[in-house]
Amino acid sequence: MTRTVDDIMALAPVIPVLVIDRVEDAEPVARALVAGGLPALEVTMRTPVALDVMREMAKVPGAVVGAGTVLNPRQLDQALEAGAQFIVSPGLSEPLGKAAIASGIAFLPGIATAGDIMRGMDMGLERFKFFPAETSGGLPALKALAAPFHTVRFCPTGGIRPETAATWLAEPAVKCVGGSWIVPKGPVDPAKIEELARVAASLARPKT
Repeated sequence: MTRTVDDIMALAPVIPVLVIDRVEDAEPVARALVAGGLPALEVTMRTPVALDVMREMAKVPGAVVGAGTVLNPRQLDQALEAGAQFIVSPGLSEPLGKAAIASGIAFLPGIATAGDIMRGMDMGLERFKFFPAETSGGLPALKALAAPFHTVRFCPTGGIRPETAATWLAEPAVKCVGGSWIVPKGPVDPAKIEELARVAASLARPKT
């Protein structure tokens, strides 16, 4: 099933941003997140086992697995081969943008400035990751960017915490947020992950 980027952003108010170091953690983490109501799983390509983690998570019923921290067309190809259903990048380069668009994959590139957004819109893109959200000016900066680009919608990621996520989600231009707090560092505790996921899944979003 081919999903659009809007489909991915509508799955839940929070997309867990995952840095998984051990392949054996992939299945229990994915099961806990899906059970908690967060089916869109962004597996960052920051570890040597990321591609294998994606393959294992994709076997979990209900999981919609994507690749994060995709930096270039080579990594895009690797992620697609591993079965990624969406791609997230920290920024937007022309080679990666063109390759992602040509592949037809749901693509959420990172932006931080008006110029970034304009370059993305020139490629036909209108859905972006606002990154790094807090250190790029936070919610005031996003609101300022959203005003002239009224058709654009965002997934802010970077520095967002459980206590601030709802404030971000109350902004009409925000369709979802990315969060790394759902899966704490250290030994995997599926019950704790499911509990955190359930709380995150219950956060309200504006109707757009």
